[in-house]
Amino acid sequence: MKSMYAFIAETWQSDAIDKLMWERLQKWRREPVVVRVERPTRLNRARALGYKAKRGIIVVRVRVRRGGRIAKRPSRGRKTKNQMVSRLTPKKGLQWIAEEKANRKYPNMEVLGSYWVGEDGKYKWFEVILVDRDCPEIVSDKNLSWITKQKGRVYRGLTPAGRKARGMSKKGRGAEKVRPSYRANFRKEE
Repeated sequence: MKSMYAFIAETWQSDAIDKLMWERLQKWRREPVVVRVERPTRLNRARALGYKAKRGIIVVRVRVRRGGRIAKRPSRGRKTKNQMVSRLTPKKGLQWIAEEKANRKYPNMEVLGSYWVGEDGKYKWFEVILVDRDCPEIVSDKNLSWITKQKGRVYRGLTPAGRKARGMSKKGRGAEKVRPSYRANFRKEE
């Protein structure tokens, strides 16, 4: 017997969702960058990140432009290779950028986590779960009260997407220079 969440996860991986997503993306392209949604599109992912349908928790859908960044071509002389025009990619992932956009729109809330909901050739969409730090229901909730003690966690890379971009999910060989942070490791004496 499968659980409801396993069924939802299976549906998202099947080909049946393609036509539905095609219709949704047409509508989402015309919406603003940050849109508050009534309920999560992927309930299984939202619940895994800690979402609860209660006062003090909201879900917003954020649109982010895909691809690398466009650099301005330097006017002074350089070797073409050293102009840093091609392959300029940000150090942050698009999901982390989406979380920051959501938090700028709702500054009184904290980002709990986010998940992918769709993409086309130009944009990616993520749904971000936001929690109100000062809401009495959140303060009294034993599973979510820890977030009331944190402020600006998305800007410090403490969300799951931020931790991944910082290399915190890595362990062992190749992860020697990521802890406690890139900057702190760089400052260490040789």
